[in-house]
Amino acid sequence: MKKIALIILVCTLSLFCLLTAVEINAFNTKYYINSYNKYNITETTGKSIQELHNITENLLDYLNGKSEEEVLELDFNEREILHMKDVKILFKNGFTLKYIFLIISFTIIMYFIINKERKILGNFIYKGLFINWIALGLLGIMILFDFNKYFTYFHYIFFTNDLWLLDPNTDLLIQMLPEEFFSSMAINIGLSFLSFVAIIQIIGYVITRKGRGKDEKDI
Repeated sequence: MKKIALIILVCTLSLFCLLTAVEINAFNTKYYINSYNKYNITETTGKSIQELHNITENLLDYLNGKSEEEVLELDFNEREILHMKDVKILFKNGFTLKYIFLIISFTIIMYFIINKERKILGNFIYKGLFINWIALGLLGIMILFDFNKYFTYFHYIFFTNDLWLLDPNTDLLIQMLPEEFFSSMAINIGLSFLSFVAIIQIIGYVITRKGRGKDEKDI
């Protein structure tokens, strides 16, 4: 049972790190503005940086549950707003799952600490989380060769309609957020994710070293 608990811990810690990385990068307004400059979005949309900044703030406030869809109606059409409703639900579910994974992880960690099994806990965290480096490396290679293919798969998996298929000639949302925007964000999410994982692995390693006491139990 302990091994099963530790496997669950590795999974929940990994998913918590991933969802945290997604949240931090998806709601980073500075990244959006930098992307607008990098990809000449002002020329594509015919809007100034300040206008794009205001639209972005409204969009992120909506997705973060801080405002209702009325803030989108001035700039986006019905299809875009409907798609944003789906995205908002996706984020809301992600926020909920993130805290569930955190609670599960904390509960398992406390169990091993209370039972004086810190060495086992730290060792499993340190070694078990290496699976993320392998998985992300393989995923990164696949995305590197054909990001559009796997980004399309992502939409098929997480959305039950085709509202995400927007027209770059008429729809502001896709004009603001072209494919290059998402490919760069995917890289940022991956780097953030691995940074969080590395920090937890270091903590796990430290726990392993400090857990080498006479009172430690075997698994």
